[in-house]
Amino acid sequence: MPFEVKKIDPLDLQPRKAVGVSLPFSGKAVFNQTFETKEAIKNNLIHFFLTGIGERYMNPTFGSGLRPLLFENVTREKVLEIDNHIKQALATYFPRVEVKNLELNAEPDRNLVEFTLEYAIRNSNIEDELIINFEQ
Repeated sequence: MPFEVKKIDPLDLQPRKAVGVSLPFSGKAVFNQTFETKEAIKNNLIHFFLTGIGERYMNPTFGSGLRPLLFENVTREKVLEIDNHIKQALATYFPRVEVKNLELNAEPDRNLVEFTLEYAIRNSNIEDELIINFEQ
């Protein structure tokens, strides 16, 4: 009877070694640390989606640049454009992240755009979901 072998990132085997910084910045020393790859990647994705292109010092091309796209008239073409934009940006900056599902929900009356990203990390058993709300 076959069974699935759990793949663990080598960094996760070192329990006292931090691999990233978590959100929000409200720890005792400003930053809270993450100790698992799953948490670090999720927080990196949040940082990426909330960063505009040109906002990151010494890396002006980093960032999703979603805010200007999200608050235009939401049409089927605009949704496809945002979907392609997100997938291309993830392929560039997060090559280990494989997009499983991407949904965009817009509520123009409330000036709210929400997108849900279901993703997996290649060569691991890590799967997660990220929900981000943009309000104007």
